[in-house]
Amino acid sequence: MPRKKYAESGYVAMYLLVYFDLPVKTKKDRKEYALFRKALLKDGFTMLQYSVYSRYCADNRVVERHKKRIREALPPKGDVKTMAVTSKIYEKMENFVGRKEVEGAKAPDVCTFY
Repeated sequence: MPRKKYAESGYVAMYLLVYFDLPVKTKKDRKEYALFRKALLKDGFTMLQYSVYSRYCADNRVVERHKKRIREALPPKGDVKTMAVTSKIYEKMENFVGRKEVEGAKAPDVCTFY
């Protein structure tokens, strides 16, 4: 029972994923794409693949803070999605380069202060 109470409080380590498809046909589109990508990097996101970024968040409050920053940086056109997953689910991600499986991301072993 305490585990459920703990999870309901929002103190569960999470990863915030951002997926996006942005237009890059014009010079202005490419500039908007670059600005959005730079905003993600400045906010501590790392690239998993082109147009897929992730960031470790200590709890749900931190997830909401970063989602707000994403909303503020949204470009005028394109499709942007976010998804928060627990660190346990994130660690189950399988990663392949070609046909070879490579080690996936692990939740940090240290405390993160914001």
